[in-house]
Amino acid sequence: QVQLVESGGGLVQAGDSLRLSCTASGRAFSNLRMRWFRQAPGKEREFVTAVSRSGDSTDYADSVKGRFTISRDNAKATVYLQMNSLKPEDTAVYYCAATSKVLHYWGQGTQVTVFS
Repeated sequence: QVQLVESGGGLVQAGDSLRLSCTASGRAFSNLRMRWFRQAPGKEREFVTAVSRSGDSTDYADSVKGRFTISRDNAKATVYLQMNSLKPEDTAVYYCAATSKVLHYWGQGTQVTVFS
């Protein structure tokens, strides 16, 4: 139904910025609620941010509020995660997720490593 592909991960220094992208295929992108999660080694996967189908409403975890920004371009079927003021504790695999009613889809993830 839906295939998700993340890109943009990499190795950056603390304080730097990084922009992740997630492109969807398989159905109308505007029908999908989009979210970003992350998972560090040995830890539980945690919610990072979400954006509504229209892009008008967003939600952020307290740990990233004020530093990360989620946005979407429905014409390009892509959701973005702009990450500023990165910290070593942001190091994780970042996953894009899409939800349509009760169905939930995951991308393969992209690695973000922040060093000090």
